[in-house]
Amino acid sequence: MGRFDLDQLLKSLGTPEQAPALPHSPEVLREEVVQLPVAWEAPRPPDARGEGLGGALGQTPALRDAPHTRVRPDDALSDLYVPEEMNASATQDLASMLLERGVATAEQIANAQRLQKQSVGRKLSDLLREAGVGEHRIAEAVAELARMPFERVSALSPDGTCGFDKASVKRLTIEFCRSNHVLPIRTDGTRLIVGSTSPDDVFIVDELKRRLGISSVRHVLVAACDIHAALQSVTDADASRAADDVDVDALLAGVDSEDETIEVEKEDADGRDLEAEADSSPVVRYVNHIIQTAVKEGASDIHIEPDEKTLKVRFRIDGVLFESMTPPKKLHAALTSRLKIMANLDIAEKRLPQDGRIRATVMGRRLDLRVSTVPTPKGEKTVMRILDNRSIQVTLDDLGFSEDTLTVWKKQIDQPHGIILVTGPTGSGKTTTLYSSIRQMDTRKLNVSTVEDPVEYNLSGITQIQTHERIGMTFAKALKALLRQDPDVIMVGEIRDAETAQTAIQAALTGHLVLSTLHTNDAPSSITRLINIGVEPFLVGAALHSVLAQRLVRKICPNCATEKPIPEHMEEVLSMYGIFGNMKVGAGCNACRQTGHAGRLGLYELLVLDDFLRDKVITSPNVVEFRRLCIERGMITLRDDGFAKVKQGRTTVEDVLRVTEATA
Repeated sequence: MGRFDLDQLLKSLGTPEQAPALPHSPEVLREEVVQLPVAWEAPRPPDARGEGLGGALGQTPALRDAPHTRVRPDDALSDLYVPEEMNASATQDLASMLLERGVATAEQIANAQRLQKQSVGRKLSDLLREAGVGEHRIAEAVAELARMPFERVSALSPDGTCGFDKASVKRLTIEFCRSNHVLPIRTDGTRLIVGSTSPDDVFIVDELKRRLGISSVRHVLVAACDIHAALQSVTDADASRAADDVDVDALLAGVDSEDETIEVEKEDADGRDLEAEADSSPVVRYVNHIIQTAVKEGASDIHIEPDEKTLKVRFRIDGVLFESMTPPKKLHAALTSRLKIMANLDIAEKRLPQDGRIRATVMGRRLDLRVSTVPTPKGEKTVMRILDNRSIQVTLDDLGFSEDTLTVWKKQIDQPHGIILVTGPTGSGKTTTLYSSIRQMDTRKLNVSTVEDPVEYNLSGITQIQTHERIGMTFAKALKALLRQDPDVIMVGEIRDAETAQTAIQAALTGHLVLSTLHTNDAPSSITRLINIGVEPFLVGAALHSVLAQRLVRKICPNCATEKPIPEHMEEVLSMYGIFGNMKVGAGCNACRQTGHAGRLGLYELLVLDDFLRDKVITSPNVVEFRRLCIERGMITLRDDGFAKVKQGRTTVEDVLRVTEATA
């Protein structure tokens, strides 16, 4: 550092006597500030209209024309953008709009606003979405406030083509689109229409233009779930293309007819990447191919069934079994042994049923496969249930409830105490309904615990307990232990015996909300079932609040839905439900494997016990008579709800009759 002459510097600045006296009053100080010449020009931020970016403070008219005049600091900063005030106003407008439209309740908004104050950087829309408010309705309101267009995006457009710009997605990479919540949708003339989840994504849009080498972009708002579904469809398509390239003959070429067992190294059960094992052996590759194909097809179960001279592999898709593969019978023992090794089961034991679990990474998705083997005269049959966490990440609004039933059900799960039951056969969606109901609750303020056999899905924010019959950890014992854990809400996987039922009744009568399931054909039958188990009728009437019976039916594929006249033999029956003229059916397309169906929705029969019905329960009524009374009191049956959905064009008459015939 060079030396400076202190006297020379003081002389250049002037003596204290020559310096002007500074005022001591803050008001005077504000009026008397002297603007010094600008040595450098700072970039000027945009004003409230978004203009002025790139200019400089020194280039404003006030400073350019009179650089040495006195100016008020308030005047100099009057055009600066104040994001805090605008964001607060926008947040308030969003809350008011959602409340006015009935999208969110006042309590949900109040809780979200309170959390927003405690969470730096969190948006109100994100907090409301986590509370179970419909994501599309939130995004639509945000777009309206930002005066931006809002669009729905699907993986497939109505004509069967891709519903977004797949080529641009691949150029940007899926990782870029997923991390930045952005999706190229389509080209309109010379402009690319780009969707994102936030109206403030200007810099991301600029980066997207730079990466794609384009100059004109139209920015629209879309829901985050639509972006994730579109990107997942690209991932699934790439993985399925790789699976389709598998040559089954080549896989089987190395398998000899004498090869009845395989030697595979013991593996860690915590997690496996099935794709990474593709080169280990033909049998391993074929097992991987079966699982990959099932996941690609959206199957919920895989059945490997031996016959006298054949072996069938069937997938359950949308509740219906389809034959998918017919490998040689000589592979049966090798395939079964491979699956047992993956599930840590005993290969040598072929006379007793066995149950196990496989945790695997399939096509980039972390899945659990619940494996069950049973001995038959033709060999061991293996069934695998595919448990995907994505299948339970749905809100109550997306399950298929009618508006009235959904309103009543939400009021029921908000009760402070009592028993609420969900009934139906295996595979009717009871677990999904219960999990969606729990996700509707405020788990930050409630102590929610579950007792399950087995714990199928891991839920954050709640306590989940696995039962173990062999060591005496039954439903009743686990439930008694939970009652000493200060619970608010308890979910019991299933009420199977008198002890569990009695404990659940006592928990409900002592101030806890108990959710559970029963295996009955309809809602009124649950009353008789509890009484037959051994619960006193007066206790059932006192503790039970409501029963929800449900079934799952296939939805009509939206890509190939068409109208057709109602057949003559159905006209009289359908006219009783207000269905006349035409009805909607699926013609069949590549998107739905030519079945005309894609996805499933629920049919619901909700029984809410009022004082009149409670009095009847105490008398231990006949099932048929009690069901008639429930219908007279306003209960909508499963078949009535099914035909209401047929009238809406969401499912078919055949599906409704298939799942509700026994309860008609």
